[in-house]
Amino acid sequence: METAIIDYGMGNLLSVQRAFEKCGSDAVIIDNPLELRDAEHIVLPGVGAFPDAMDNLRKNGWIEELNRAVLEKETPILGICLGMQLLADKGYEVRECDGLGYIPGEIVRFTQTQEKERIPHVGWNEILKREDSPLFDGIADGTNYYFVHSYHFRVANEKNIATVTPYCGEFVSSVIKDNIVGTQFHPEKSQKAGFKLIKNFLSM
Repeated sequence: METAIIDYGMGNLLSVQRAFEKCGSDAVIIDNPLELRDAEHIVLPGVGAFPDAMDNLRKNGWIEELNRAVLEKETPILGICLGMQLLADKGYEVRECDGLGYIPGEIVRFTQTQEKERIPHVGWNEILKREDSPLFDGIADGTNYYFVHSYHFRVANEKNIATVTPYCGEFVSSVIKDNIVGTQFHPEKSQKAGFKLIKNFLSM
């Protein structure tokens, strides 16, 4: 299959599938980790709490197959929202919890910096590029994407920061490391700019 969308009980799967289909991909929602072996691209969506998501991935046998596909076969993977956060070493939502460890860093709660800013961060906000990434080919600085989150990725190595967003000071809004990419925003809810990013991912 061209694109495998992981169903581990923590994502808005149908909207992601529809967006990938509109971008020309044969996108299949999978609930069997062994199906990752046939995937050309992998999408890890996610809505909810970090430790619940990691618990679901562990108990349903996803982590071993993800490691084989992503680290050994170097299959491109896109983490979306919570799915991006799971790429980190560790998260601190509800309780301290180990993540997948694909991109060094940790997930921490926003600290409000201005009175007008609200947590969770909900709505449209701009992205500003930090490192060259094929994920943002043809996408201009200042392009707006749709966000819904209370936690953000504190990345250990600046080379893994693809974009930042000016909210609560500034936070990392997308990450990249070789075949591994993630967006804190929802490309499937971000109209033309989101579809452009999905098409870029499918070209990886």
